[in-house]
Amino acid sequence: MKLIDARRDHYRKLAREQGYRSRAAFKLKELNKAYRIIGPGFYVLDLGCAPGGWTQVAAQLVGNQGKVIGVDTSYVEEIAGAYIMRENIEDESIVDEILEYFGRKANAVICDLSPQVTGNWSVDHAKQISLNYDAVKIMEQVLTHKGNAVFKVFDGEYSTEFRDYLKKQFAKVKLTKPNASRKAASELYYVCLGFGL
Repeated sequence: MKLIDARRDHYRKLAREQGYRSRAAFKLKELNKAYRIIGPGFYVLDLGCAPGGWTQVAAQLVGNQGKVIGVDTSYVEEIAGAYIMRENIEDESIVDEILEYFGRKANAVICDLSPQVTGNWSVDHAKQISLNYDAVKIMEQVLTHKGNAVFKVFDGEYSTEFRDYLKKQFAKVKLTKPNASRKAASELYYVCLGFGL
């Protein structure tokens, strides 16, 4: 247990030192290094972005030529190089605002979504997967051909079904767990490459 705490504290400390809002920033950095999900000039949509760690990393990765939108129901403080929308991803009407801001389709959709955790694992897992399906509905309308996506999943009985759904839409779907994730955490990440077979 000590080792897990030490590692969690390590990433939390790094986040503070490097100005990231959450240790989750290092998960996206690691995933992007391995799979090149986001590149310079990309247009990136971050669904469920609070407190903004992933949005910060995405804004750095896309540079001045790219655009980033972060969406969350919670208030998120402004992030340099990103447009924040305080909206609910269960409301598909946000698609119009996303496409209007981008002026074209996104190159990547990233989702580090978590529900309000109840502590009841089966309830939390089902809700988290349901949120991912909401995110996919938006992704299907805003992601460009051959675009990429990342989805966090609470691993459980509905994970495989969700993965199979993604596999019908992407050339490759990889299952991975970044080092910045806690060993004990049941979160996994589906990295999806090449949208629109």
